[in-house]
Amino acid sequence: MDLFAKCYGFTEAKQAIEAGIYPYFIPLTENEGTEAVFRGHRLIMCGSNNYLGLTTDPRVRQAAIEAIQRYGTSCTGSRFLNGTLEMHEHLEHELAEFVGKEAALVFSTGMQVNLGTISALMGRGDYVILDKEDHASIVDGARLSFGDVKRFEHQDMAELERVLARLPEDRGKLVIVDGLYSMEGDIAPLPELAPLCKKYGARLMVDDAHAMGVLGQGRGTAAHFGMTDEVDLIMSTFSKSFASLGGFIAGDEPVIHYIKHHARSLIFSASIPPPNAAAALAALKIMREEPERVENLAKIADYMRAGYRQLGFNIGNSTTPIIPVIIGERMLTVYVWKRLFDEGVFVNPVLSPGVQPGRELLRTSYMATHTIEQMDRVLAIFEKVGKETGLI
Repeated sequence: MDLFAKCYGFTEAKQAIEAGIYPYFIPLTENEGTEAVFRGHRLIMCGSNNYLGLTTDPRVRQAAIEAIQRYGTSCTGSRFLNGTLEMHEHLEHELAEFVGKEAALVFSTGMQVNLGTISALMGRGDYVILDKEDHASIVDGARLSFGDVKRFEHQDMAELERVLARLPEDRGKLVIVDGLYSMEGDIAPLPELAPLCKKYGARLMVDDAHAMGVLGQGRGTAAHFGMTDEVDLIMSTFSKSFASLGGFIAGDEPVIHYIKHHARSLIFSASIPPPNAAAALAALKIMREEPERVENLAKIADYMRAGYRQLGFNIGNSTTPIIPVIIGERMLTVYVWKRLFDEGVFVNPVLSPGVQPGRELLRTSYMATHTIEQMDRVLAIFEKVGKETGLI
């Protein structure tokens, strides 16, 4: 059989493109933070992870420009060899201090953090235990490792305990969860999780890609619950609240030192470019100096959750700026997305396997820089489309 046969037979996306209802890989002409432009069509952006609105902040832009002027556009090498700048180590120091850990290690992308960290730590005979809603990068990192992978139903602490209780006491165990789940906006129950890990001798890693800059005065899920010391590893990315590209892992210094010398995605990838490192540093400085951004983000999120619920939409269990509008049917989800897009609202349709079948949804997310006027406009458009389609 020809290896490429599946490629030539993949026509679903092309059919959607031809029908004018393809919702992915949309080439934006402009992206101005809270608004975007597609072929002259202006939209309110409610599909971005730019939670603190810092991608267009003049201070972040200037930091990236100055880094290019000083260092150029690339380090042209891996961190392991010629690609480490003093700025990388300064960023690591600042991040570790920010999240309350001894050390941090910066990777070129968030995906690489999880691939490298998990595969470096998990050896033959070890067990990595995942929530079934964990991000794909966590799943892939577990697959790359030599450890045995176990999974438990989303947020089901009783099942997690059953899984842990069946594992050998003399084996290494790592439980990994998203701090803030990226599709439905719910938060990992660390007050229940951490004691279970301690009881069964498992280490705990939290992926705070979406929680950093959002929860715990911006310091993430562990800080949100006052449990920084109970979480062994904290991971996050720069492509969201940090307004850049890259990611980091933070924890005890000996553990970070080990990962630094064993994570293949770090050793065999070029280091994060100077402008990205500088942008992340600038964003971190603003997070520290302007806590009102996190506070305003929470207010915007509260406003939108109340608005959606008042209109009659199903938004699940979200308590964060990630607010799903659950539709539960594949084609209807795409149709509603298209109507919202045409009316001037950009959201993200999430279909299975991104979510469980019957749980298809529109993922909406908000920024500290959104205005109430913009949010009222979004709610008015959702109300119009919701009534048209029978959702409300």
